[in-house]
Amino acid sequence: MDDLNNLLSQFNTDNINIIDFIINLLLTCITAYLLGLTYVKYGASFSNRKKLAQTLILLSLTTMIIISIVKSSLALSLGLVGALSIVRFRTAIKEPEELAYFFIAISIGLGFGAGQKLVTVAGILFVLLFIMMTGKINKKNNVQQNLILTILRNGTKLDETQILATLKEYCSKVDIKRIDESKETSEIALDIEFINVESLVKSKAALSKLGNIEFSFIEGH
Repeated sequence: MDDLNNLLSQFNTDNINIIDFIINLLLTCITAYLLGLTYVKYGASFSNRKKLAQTLILLSLTTMIIISIVKSSLALSLGLVGALSIVRFRTAIKEPEELAYFFIAISIGLGFGAGQKLVTVAGILFVLLFIMMTGKINKKNNVQQNLILTILRNGTKLDETQILATLKEYCSKVDIKRIDESKETSEIALDIEFINVESLVKSKAALSKLGNIEFSFIEGH
């Protein structure tokens, strides 16, 4: 009978301290927000970093809530294992940097969800300081020029080699970073160096003659 009572007690979720849970929730939100700010300022991704920063906060909070609940219940822990076996993360990770920040956000949720406040705060602050230091060094040593070209096909064929050949006439460096293709569009992300501002304007005009191309230039990442 005692063994049965001990087993049933493991399925009880009433032992969660609400005050401690709220404190962990606030700490998770604050540290994840700082992580998002760091990513927006020092990240080198071509994607919309502000939108991903919001996702990092939600990911940390969700992880923290899940860990806080399942750590006090054997039944919920087993249920989580079953749920994870059928749920798949299908969002395409376009750049390795995004994956690294996702793992940091998950670590925040895991740490505070497990109640390890001091270790989590110390670890995350160290990671953020490391990102800031390396980000400042990279900016001093190398100012990047990023160019994103979105080709709208509209039933017409456009050879990407023509685009690269056109850009090389106005640039001292053209490196392809990413190519995303679909039936309607083709997106090319490049690390590029224009000779001067006039070359930037001329290249845009030259590309527009090749076809329906959207031009997005970003400097200083």
